[in-house]
Amino acid sequence: MTINRRIIEQFLFMLYLCLSYDGVRGRKLPNQDDLELEKRLKLLNKPAIKTIKTEFGDIYDCVDFYKQPAFDHPLLKNHNYHPQMKPSLFVKKSDSTILTSHKLPRIGLPDGGCPIGTVPIRRITKKDLVRHKLMPPAEDVMVDSPLTHRENSIDSKRRRYKPLQGYKIATVHTDDDNPNNKFGGASMAAGVYNPHVEGQQHSACRLKIIKGSNILQAGWRVDPTLYGDNNTRLYIHFDDGTNSCFNLLCPAFVLINTEIAVDSIISPVSQPGVKTYDLDFYLNWDLNNGNWWLFITNTHTPIGFWPQEVFDDFAYFATRVEFGGVVYSPPGILEPPMGSGSFPVGNTTRDGYCRNITILNDKGENIDIGKLTTHVDSPNLYNAVDVENAGGDWKHMVLYGGPGGL
Repeated sequence: MTINRRIIEQFLFMLYLCLSYDGVRGRKLPNQDDLELEKRLKLLNKPAIKTIKTEFGDIYDCVDFYKQPAFDHPLLKNHNYHPQMKPSLFVKKSDSTILTSHKLPRIGLPDGGCPIGTVPIRRITKKDLVRHKLMPPAEDVMVDSPLTHRENSIDSKRRRYKPLQGYKIATVHTDDDNPNNKFGGASMAAGVYNPHVEGQQHSACRLKIIKGSNILQAGWRVDPTLYGDNNTRLYIHFDDGTNSCFNLLCPAFVLINTEIAVDSIISPVSQPGVKTYDLDFYLNWDLNNGNWWLFITNTHTPIGFWPQEVFDDFAYFATRVEFGGVVYSPPGILEPPMGSGSFPVGNTTRDGYCRNITILNDKGENIDIGKLTTHVDSPNLYNAVDVENAGGDWKHMVLYGGPGGL
């Protein structure tokens, strides 16, 4: 009798577990991931004063300047920044002219952009956040440099950077072994293309400045994992050694421009051998307050800045500047094209390029950078060429790119 009762009790207990499981499964209770995504969306998507939908289907919310994501940063809680801010010294205009072959593509928002006192922020969806989980880790790995232990080194945290597996670069850069490297900014006019990428691949052209564990980038990018499409877009990237993110996905960059978003689609793009479009990118340190400003287009339009408070050691100057291209492809997948999709041959109507490149010293003055160092990970797939005196509005330029793994 006791044995039968025990069997019946065990049977009823198992039946209870099965029914409980089905009940929970049927109700589809929200899991921790869903709750985290909702929390993240609420943090990123601020209340909109105006909403703008572009011809490409993007939705931008015009958010009160003081409610933008940057001010969620704990070190910016007591900031004194305001919507009418300007850099203390605007970037000096180049004396070069814009050739008809270098027409500017459209990057501004429709309807005159956002109202004064607001800034445009692309609306993020749950699909975006799920997709972002598939993004590869940050490109750079920091390794010790011989300069790290040099007694009179200007940068006690100096490191060399090497790309992680899956990344390929074709760039030129300043000499790492010069202890006198003190750069207050840099600029380039980059030819804008739309290299074909698939899945988790991406392909980009960037201006990159580095000091210690701090990195800033600006340029154009084709990245389906980041953006959810294969359009060529503006992008910025920030890394302080602890936090690393694109555009406004973490609190760091302070927007002040009401018409140009940091992740805008660039249209039209260059067609090799047909017509070339390019954009000017400037990253400049403000001598008065230590903020790093981003300017875009040949009118030197300020987009916004990274406050000096968000960095651990980026005041006064950078120690390395890079120009050129980067691609990523997951292990086992052939590499995508870079730049215009062909090796540079000296034909600027077909080559990927960064023309009229300049570097500033820590006093904001243009300096003669001379011959730069070339770095190419896979010369059978890509190449980069430094041309010091190209003449005209090309001046000092970098030709880069390649077909990838085809």
